[in-house]
Amino acid sequence: MFVEREASVGEPTSQERRRAEQNDKRILGNVVQCDGARATISAYADDIEGAVTGLWTVGKMISINLGTSRTVGLVYEIGKSDRAWSNEGQNPIEVNVELIGEVRDGAEPGDRPIFDRGITTYPHIGAIAHRIRSRDLQAVYDLAGRHSITIGTLSQDEAIDANIAIDDTLARHFAIVGTTGVGKSTAVSLLLRKSIAARPDLRILILDPHNEFAASLPEFCVKVDSKTLDLPFWMFRLEEFAEVLFRGREVVPEEVDVLRDLIPAAKNLYRNPNSGSYVRRGSDALTADTPVPYRMVDLIKQIDERMGLLESKNDRPTLKSLKTRIESAASDPRYRFMFNSRLIEDTIHETIGNIFRVPHHGRPVTCFEMAGMPSEVVNSVCSVLARLAFDLALWSEGRLKLLLLCEEAHRYMPADPRLGFAPTRHALSRIAKEGRKYGCYLGVVTQRPGELDPTILSQCSTFFAMRLANEQDQAIIRSAIADSSASTLAFLSSMGQREAIAFGEGVATTMRLKFEKLAQELIPGTAKRDDLESDVDGDVDLAAIVERLRNVPKPQQAMAFAEVVDTGRQAGDPDYRKPPAPRVQPDDDFDMRYGLKPATFGMRSQSD
Repeated sequence: MFVEREASVGEPTSQERRRAEQNDKRILGNVVQCDGARATISAYADDIEGAVTGLWTVGKMISINLGTSRTVGLVYEIGKSDRAWSNEGQNPIEVNVELIGEVRDGAEPGDRPIFDRGITTYPHIGAIAHRIRSRDLQAVYDLAGRHSITIGTLSQDEAIDANIAIDDTLARHFAIVGTTGVGKSTAVSLLLRKSIAARPDLRILILDPHNEFAASLPEFCVKVDSKTLDLPFWMFRLEEFAEVLFRGREVVPEEVDVLRDLIPAAKNLYRNPNSGSYVRRGSDALTADTPVPYRMVDLIKQIDERMGLLESKNDRPTLKSLKTRIESAASDPRYRFMFNSRLIEDTIHETIGNIFRVPHHGRPVTCFEMAGMPSEVVNSVCSVLARLAFDLALWSEGRLKLLLLCEEAHRYMPADPRLGFAPTRHALSRIAKEGRKYGCYLGVVTQRPGELDPTILSQCSTFFAMRLANEQDQAIIRSAIADSSASTLAFLSSMGQREAIAFGEGVATTMRLKFEKLAQELIPGTAKRDDLESDVDGDVDLAAIVERLRNVPKPQQAMAFAEVVDTGRQAGDPDYRKPPAPRVQPDDDFDMRYGLKPATFGMRSQSD
């Protein structure tokens, strides 16, 4: 027994045993230079028989044997110093690697290897470089017990799963960037599916400018568009409401000042019908931004009364112009989701419940489809929804977990502060800066990160960078990476379909992965392509296209809509004497879908 122990003590336990286990095919070369962050390895491009082995490949990880530990390096450059190739002998090459971290064996023989970022023992001259073992590669990307989901496989070894820490990815916000056609939307759909499975308490609101995600999440989502959206005008703040009235053009300060004075009076009239235009002062005073119902007819009545005042003679052109804007917006069919008669009642709880899925009834995702909506409406609605998402998470004291996913995020948060809609930018910026404290998360998806507000992008702690061809976009992503794997991003312009480089809080270290493949029918946009292919031999209905382009309802529809508008605002009659019209026809499909009772949204009568 003593002899055996003596033999075991005298045996070199790490380096020599590993060398004995490694054959010539595993050993790749030897370190000839090291500067602390990078190392150069001298090797041969072919084996002893002269056949090219292909063991050295840009983008793959290797390990350098240091006895008690193995230094992990990423190959980022391979070259032959004399730039010549010989078919009759071995070809010496130089391989440049970036040092990422080191792997150590566990304390017990059966323990898994442990990976640490950073280098404590640097490679010495002559250290053996070899192909990284599968167990070491798994240790490099191990999440140390964090709640994780599998989203694909490693590009280097498809037998190893690519995992991300889902809680950290969501809570600290994430960004998915990539040029058009690389599978960005498919990756988003996959991440959402995995997130829903891992976090059943999560609600998701997708700002979908291309109307493509509803078909890819059919069992999880509720689709909301301009026909099914109910977002009362009184829930808009003054800036958002002005964006709708002025149709995206520059606002007239005098008209906005009038609105700031008169909207509180209209709200007070709704709450206190017999109070006239008196606005209470004090702690409960109403402002133009207070989300309290009011009626368009009351607002127009205030404008008419001000126009009738002798001292308002010089202001009459401004007041008349403002009145025309309000009547035009209220009668525009595209804005029916704001000015529908039933939205006058205080239905804020139903509106919020429908949009943010509270309760979700097994469908926690809302796809807000914006294709075809006027840009000024999109700007205002996105601002309202982002603001409501943050406020809901804040006042629920963290019990409500919300993810706001912004597709084509550079539309709402452009890098140039003179572009975009300021309230939308502020609402999204507030989520990015403070949302994680209250359970409101932000997902940013864009094909042009260079055009995105850098403040928003800097708040995203996990990145999934797919192929990017633009040099400016690549520079933005390079500036965001914080660890020692910056050389990985050299492959941004040449990655394949479904490939991405993930880095940040959601992964253990920078990881090149390939996303799982979704079923064809679940790929975003597939349904539209199938419809186009099925109609390829048919005739294009140009008349229908022109009708949709004009966006003008047919006479029967226009009459019905006019009656509904009359119910809500009494057609803006200055004399304020037209009796309210009954609701013409309830939207049965909408009411059945959301469980609303028809004919419960009537207006107050004149006697009120």
